[in-house]
Amino acid sequence: MLYLVDLAGTLLFAIEGATTAVANHLDLLGILILGFTTAVGGGIIRDVLLGATPPSALRNWHYPAVAFTGAGLAFLFHTYVQEIPQQIIMMLDAGGLALFAVSGTEEALLRKMSPLVAVMLGGITGVGGGTIRDLFLAHVPRVLQTDIYATAALAGAATMILCRRLGMKDTYSALVGGAVCFLLRVVSSLRHWQLPAHL
Repeated sequence: MLYLVDLAGTLLFAIEGATTAVANHLDLLGILILGFTTAVGGGIIRDVLLGATPPSALRNWHYPAVAFTGAGLAFLFHTYVQEIPQQIIMMLDAGGLALFAVSGTEEALLRKMSPLVAVMLGGITGVGGGTIRDLFLAHVPRVLQTDIYATAALAGAATMILCRRLGMKDTYSALVGGAVCFLLRVVSSLRHWQLPAHL
């Protein structure tokens, strides 16, 4: 299940990253690179921090294949992609964030990391690829601004661990943690919630 969740998140983030590249008028190579880095960047950072090298995204050809497929679809059907309402794109992004936050937390727990470290690695898995994407585009990364994004990933990871401590089965705790991350991201975006910022 962890593997399937990781692949689903990879596909969603690849499409989201490639869509951002199309919106910024990058060429085919740029679209593929942004799709790939958005999709697997967070997982690579997580694996390197865990000492799991080479990272799974580079050891298993399925991850690059899914990432480049998602980016390629965004390139081929960019006209249709651009017509997708922004709220739909946001919800797909929230879905990818939730999937990666859960899979990153699970990976850390499997490697016997402490709950705090597992939450941090879940958050990094969720936002790492998007951060690299923003840096490539010379933007201030979303996670460093007031948007409720990394906070949603951290909340989902923490909820997942809390559910396990309360005796909930692994699958159900992952579903609850992912739902918390997804709902917090979507609701905060729709209602324009933001973290406090220095004035």
